[in-house]
Amino acid sequence: MKSQIRLEVNGFEYDLLAKPHWTLLKVLRDKIGLTGTKEGCGKGECGACTVIIDDEAVLACLILAVQAQGKSILTIEGLAREDQLDSLQDAFVKYGAIQCGYCTPGMIMTSKALLSKNPHPTEEETKKALSGNLCRCTGYVKIIEAVQQAATAEGSK
Repeated sequence: MKSQIRLEVNGFEYDLLAKPHWTLLKVLRDKIGLTGTKEGCGKGECGACTVIIDDEAVLACLILAVQAQGKSILTIEGLAREDQLDSLQDAFVKYGAIQCGYCTPGMIMTSKALLSKNPHPTEEETKKALSGNLCRCTGYVKIIEAVQQAATAEGSK
């Protein structure tokens, strides 16, 4: 049985029918059509599905869509403004931190949440924040460099 839910995603309101057991990940991808959030493990172990809810990085595969009602949800699609990449997205491109790209949305969203709380993290703080995000293509060096550069770029504005 489906019930009516309302989600605020990237500043837009979505009214939709959802089954009680549907995850936020399923609703974002299959019902709203925002496929930037990736499904990796489906068990909360890889970080590919990371989104930001009320300024906190969360794993969309572990939260039910009904639990996200009344909260502000930000996905990778919501970062760019007026066809302009967010400084963090730009840094990932410039530093080659994207490789195959599958983990990239989760890495960026985790990093965005970090930088919103700690605009100038140390390399160790960045590594700790990203410890729940897995990447099979890189040694994480370029990802760490991109986050550090984005923090520097934001600080100089």
